[in-house]
This record gives sequence, C-alpha cells and structure tokens, in this order.
Amino acid sequence: MQSSSKPPAQYNLKIKARRSPRRRVRLMGQVWYLAKAVTGRVVDLSASGIALDLQAPIHAAAGSKVRVECTDIGMLDGIVRWVHSGRIGIEFDPSSNASALVASYFRFFHKDIQPVLRR
Repeated sequence: MQSSSKPPAQYNLKIKARRSPRRRVRLMGQVWYLAKAVTGRVVDLSASGIALDLQAPIHAAAGSKVRVECTDIGMLDGIVRWVHSGRIGIEFDPSSNASALVASYFRFFHKDIQPVLRR
C-alpha cells in the first residue's frame, strides 16, 4: 500500500492557507470601490489582509480591486477575496506598501483589546 500525503482530487477545494496570523483590532475605515466609499469597522488585521464589518452593502465581487482608508494605518490597496453577510475580506496587493503600514501600526499604535464583558 502506498500512503499519499495529498488528498484525492475530488477533495481538493483549492483553499489557500492563511499566510499570517490575524489580530483583532478596533478601528474604523472606509472601503473605496469605483469612487464610492462604504464605512466599516475593522474586525481583524494581518500583514496580508484585512476584514471589515460594513455599515452598508458594497457591490464589489471577489477579485475586484479596492482601497481601504484607515486613519491610524493609511491607504491600503487590495483585492476582494470574499463578501458575505455585510462583511468583506481583502487581501493586500503584494506590490503595495500595505504590509509595511500594518507592521508600523502594530509596532507603534496597536493595543491588544480586552473583552468588554467579564464573566
């Protein structure tokens, strides 16, 4: 019997593994798509992407280029990876300086958030 480390082709869902760990943050930002901005709260942030909880629908599909503007971080260019139930996931453009801006934010400004309610 041969053992294979690869799953059979029928189970290969082409899901990419996360490249960098996510960290929860409390920031407000705007997602710009086709000259229209939608305000949202940043749910989590990593060196490779960002997820936001949007206040209004955005009509960007997966693969669309967008720009995220956060006052504490700056302008972040990226590509929409998913949109679901008022949330959006964006992968940063590797040719932009987004990962450097995020690293700077975590180094100088970020404070780990604590739960509001204690048990």
